[in-house]
Amino acid sequence: MNRWDDLFADVEGRSAAWDLAERAAEIEDRTRSELSRIAIADRLRAAVNARLQVSCRGGLAMTGQLARVHGEWLLMVHEHGRESLVATRHVQSIRGLGRYSSPSTTQSTVDLRFGLNLALRRVARERSPVRLHLVDGVIDGTIDRVGSDFCDVALHAANEPRRRGTVREVALVPIAALVAATRAA
Repeated sequence: MNRWDDLFADVEGRSAAWDLAERAAEIEDRTRSELSRIAIADRLRAAVNARLQVSCRGGLAMTGQLARVHGEWLLMVHEHGRESLVATRHVQSIRGLGRYSSPSTTQSTVDLRFGLNLALRRVARERSPVRLHLVDGVIDGTIDRVGSDFCDVALHAANEPRRRGTVREVALVPIAALVAATRAA
């Protein structure tokens, strides 16, 4: 080989290395861009049926099986069949997740419209006693009705059915203050 051949081989080698570095940087940029579009619900949707530890505002910590996910809420099933409807906006951390995500395109149109208010209306219709975990405390009772941004709760002893004689008073709870609604099995 002569000097010219050595020079061209060196230039070709450097060019190939630059191309590889450029492709790697582009892949990294695209990966970051795709990750930036993933929401909490997308991460949780891939973990349905997994056992998770969830920490929320107000000091609430729970462990259970993730049963259902929506952008505004998640449904946890605990030991003995208790269920908690958790407002996603008050979740502080979740442990037990894998590395995967499931995009919202896999979610049905019904699920997309089934927000926190509608889920609370379903709890109200079933008339089951609930413990409401708020950002600053806990109340026990039965959700009587749900408005656009509040719910009325008949306060009575925990795990006791709502009866006229057991209701102490009715409390208005802003939905923004609701961390979770937990009901017995």
